[in-house]
Amino acid sequence: MKDLRPDAVPGGSGSAMEEIVGESINRGLLGAPAEISIAAIETGGEGESSRHKLSLGAKFAIGWMVFVILFAIFAKLGIITWGDPNESFTRCARRGPFSKEGSVSGFLAGCDSNGRNMMARLALGAWTSLYVAIGAIILGFTIGGTLGVIAGYFGGKVDTFLTGLFNIFLSIPGVVLALALVAFLQGSAEQAQDAILSPELILIIAIGVVSIPLVGRIARASALSWTQREFVLAARSQGAKHRRVIIKEVLPNVLPAIFSISLLGVAIAIVVEGTLAILGVGIKPPTPSWGNIIATDRGNLFTSPHIVFEASMMIFFTVLSLNMLGDVIRSRFDVREGVL
Repeated sequence: MKDLRPDAVPGGSGSAMEEIVGESINRGLLGAPAEISIAAIETGGEGESSRHKLSLGAKFAIGWMVFVILFAIFAKLGIITWGDPNESFTRCARRGPFSKEGSVSGFLAGCDSNGRNMMARLALGAWTSLYVAIGAIILGFTIGGTLGVIAGYFGGKVDTFLTGLFNIFLSIPGVVLALALVAFLQGSAEQAQDAILSPELILIIAIGVVSIPLVGRIARASALSWTQREFVLAARSQGAKHRRVIIKEVLPNVLPAIFSISLLGVAIAIVVEGTLAILGVGIKPPTPSWGNIIATDRGNLFTSPHIVFEASMMIFFTVLSLNMLGDVIRSRFDVREGVL
């Protein structure tokens, strides 16, 4: 075993070696790396834990969505009811939530212009709006996501064709395309006297078709990046079938990106449903939805502002919460903004 003492180094003295070691320590060549490493580890740990810690806004978003979903389900199932949403009380017409006729009579949110209980209408309106929005995005998620993954995985002519198709649909304003689809489907249903195509289902199809190219583009971009990864290339080089590679290797990594944008899609679908209702082609009264509550009483905005305000606030906070939850999912799964 070699003697590593300073006086054992050929051509060197103990004092010379001490000076070198001391200078190295002063310069941070020996002691500093250990301190930096420990600090880096501690900082990294704090950064990782803080990244996964829910912000106050995220907690509010989760709480609001839980409230709205339970609010809608309980009203639909009759577990908690605020009365018949279509029953009119003339003495309560246009009364606000803090009026004597409103609050004392049990109408906590007041009444609309026809004297109908606003709380009951908002609750069932939540069910209608969420049912249409979620149904439309499931349709867009399924078709658009599938086409996007196929385009990103296979590339070549398949990618060129599907991407061109997405671009064509994206060049048409969403509301205009939805209007055309609703008019066509309503006309077809009336001519065929088809009871299956309910107003809700027509809106689901129309808004779902509008969302297909957006979801497809997101899925394509994400699949394109994952298809070039080593584990996917290794699976393909070993002769694995395309279906297995897509389902086992590509799809699990693409889903977070699609799901995060789908939450934004639900928010957009709620707004589109309201827009179509204001344009007169949405859910028809007396079935309540947040959109047609606004559409029915927008003429009473100055005399009874609470009607439009309450429905608008339900839409506003729901859309805001869905956007926040989408951001949480993107940060948790490290979904790149470039992919979105």
